[in-house]
Amino acid sequence: MSVIELRVPSVGESITEVTLSQWLKPNGSIVRMDEAICEFESDKATLEFPAEAAGKLIHVASEGDDLEIGALIARLDTSVSSEEAPEKTPAPAPEQEQPKEMPASSASSSSYAEGHPSPAAAKLMREKGLEASQVTGSGRDGRITQEDVVKAEAKPEPPKVESTEPSRAPAPKQTAFSRTERREKMSRMRRTIAKRLVSAKNNTAMLTTFNEVDLSAIFALRQKHQDAFVKKYGIKLGFMSLFAKACAQVLLEMPEVNARIDGDDLIYHEYADISIAISTPTGLVVPPVHNVESLALHEIELAIKDLADKARQGKLTLEEMSGGTFTITNGGVFGSMMSTPIINEPQSAILGMHAIKDRPVVVDGQIEIRPMMYLALSYDHRVIDGSSSVTFLVKVKELLEDPVRFLLAV
Repeated sequence: MSVIELRVPSVGESITEVTLSQWLKPNGSIVRMDEAICEFESDKATLEFPAEAAGKLIHVASEGDDLEIGALIARLDTSVSSEEAPEKTPAPAPEQEQPKEMPASSASSSSYAEGHPSPAAAKLMREKGLEASQVTGSGRDGRITQEDVVKAEAKPEPPKVESTEPSRAPAPKQTAFSRTERREKMSRMRRTIAKRLVSAKNNTAMLTTFNEVDLSAIFALRQKHQDAFVKKYGIKLGFMSLFAKACAQVLLEMPEVNARIDGDDLIYHEYADISIAISTPTGLVVPPVHNVESLALHEIELAIKDLADKARQGKLTLEEMSGGTFTITNGGVFGSMMSTPIINEPQSAILGMHAIKDRPVVVDGQIEIRPMMYLALSYDHRVIDGSSSVTFLVKVKELLEDPVRFLLAV
């Protein structure tokens, strides 16, 4: 018998441990070479692990196990040929008439992955109260993806059929309150987020300064040019690209806000790689858009959309998650009026956007109703002085209130 040991591969320089989130092939199954057999969840992404050869799979690790790089996952008995695996499409018996249309469910034999949700899809199903039987999987081997869950939720419920049975008396109401609890292991991403947030609070001299910005000019710009922008570039002009562009210009003017500490040195960046906070079912991720200072607004919008789509589908690569010199997070999409965002280490500052609200403000001695947003800049006081943080916010505010200035780079 020839047996191959399958071990956790190296998935990145900074990653020393992964979690076996899900077996895609059951114990004892026959697998083919390069066929995905399990999923690993690292600090930054979910990765599929392929079989190194064809043979019989023997599980060693279990779902939920935390495994170091190089740890044993499974064994493959290569003396068992993959040809012994059942065909995916069984041929009909000679005496049976081949149906004209084969239902999708019988077109392929069921696999271990069929009807099983991915980790992100499973979390979303729990939130929506959906069962696996209510969702049709469109992923590999019939696996349920996040998109399948969203589609299942959007489907209208079938019309209720009136029962011919005599009506029964309603069950008596329960007066006792629920006291049930459930315990779930934190995902690796959630544990990593927790560690980094605590590290940022403990290892930086973090302060937050606030200002507010009148977005009347931004609203007028978007209203006037939105249709032409969409027609030419195929994407809407959003607030994030305008804020990122304004921040990039000021970051190059104030390099200390764009710097980071490395031991006893300060590293100054002559470019602006701005990390954009994106909420996903498994947690918050902050992939950067590179060289924002050199990109046009539509290029920033397209880059953000691409990163957001990949993040919510769990397809971000480690390279796409790495880097960044400054971060922008928008709590306003969830209705936040004011917050103190936490620094994304090793960066030294993060800008927090918030909800836009019509408020009365004094303009040239007159009270007017304007769309206003509170801005928050959390910064590491070891790198950035208080005066610099205030100046940074004021400069960003001035550019946003007169967007022609940063579009002309003046």
